[in-house]
Amino acid sequence: MFIHSVYFWLKENISDAERADFVRGAQSLLGVETIVRGHIGVPGATRRAVIDSSYDYALVLEFADQAGQDIYQEHPIHLQFVADCAGYWTRVQVYDSVAL
Repeated sequence: MFIHSVYFWLKENISDAERADFVRGAQSLLGVETIVRGHIGVPGATRRAVIDSSYDYALVLEFADQAGQDIYQEHPIHLQFVADCAGYWTRVQVYDSVAL
């Protein structure tokens, strides 16, 4: 199992329509056939010192293996999302992990 976790910080001045466009774009990523399971969400209401809830959206994708994630990286849906939505964020942080 390969987990690809992506956190997005959006620009402060984007409109509601641009935010909705970002969400639609993120949802389109779930159409990549190598994704086993996917989640798009916002920070939870938990507040503890060890939790970073400064991001706007989280995208967590599960792949069977790294090869599936490698396909995702070059997939036309992913490339289109980046082309269409990169102007909406100021920061992206990625954490990849593999099952023990």
